[in-house]
Amino acid sequence: MFITFEGVDGSGKSTQLRFLSEHLELIGRKYIIVREPGTTEVGEKIRDILLDRNNTAMSPVTEAMLYAAARVQLIDEVIKPALDKGVTVLCDRYIDSSVAYQAFGRGLGVDAVLKMNDYAVKNCLPDITFFIDVSPEAAGERMHSRTDLDRLELESLAFKDRVYQGFLYMAEREPERIIRIDASGSKQETREKILSHIGRITS
Repeated sequence: MFITFEGVDGSGKSTQLRFLSEHLELIGRKYIIVREPGTTEVGEKIRDILLDRNNTAMSPVTEAMLYAAARVQLIDEVIKPALDKGVTVLCDRYIDSSVAYQAFGRGLGVDAVLKMNDYAVKNCLPDITFFIDVSPEAAGERMHSRTDLDRLELESLAFKDRVYQGFLYMAEREPERIIRIDASGSKQETREKILSHIGRITS
């Protein structure tokens, strides 16, 4: 299975991905964890460029294309080979983040961003996407003590609100794939909600 985790910065998606990996470990299922952008050598170099807080002059189109480029590398080098071997792939962010951040956040439009990614993903789409639903305001509160924020994490609340609307749009557009998880409670409560879905899917 190919499972992705999405949400605004500070939503706790990476923590929930880790919780799911621990569950898969317990039940003896083979899995790998990947992140976007990154994981591959090329992807990590692209990640450094994208998240560098000094790259304030980056064009939105450049940003979108760099994310797509890192995605191509990740699919070809890691995701597709793992899936072909029957290994479950847990991915921290994927194409829904491109829609949320570049189509909505940067204003490039959904059609433009999806068209840009059509070639990149090569029909390698997630079986399940968990949208960890936390408002930008609540997510910001969770991150307020951090001093190592990257270029996107430093964006305005208005930008983050547009990003959040992008995730809501995709959840409504593809409800058969995207499972919206209310994460307003504790980490453990969110974990149990996710595991209940996984239990039904894998049983």
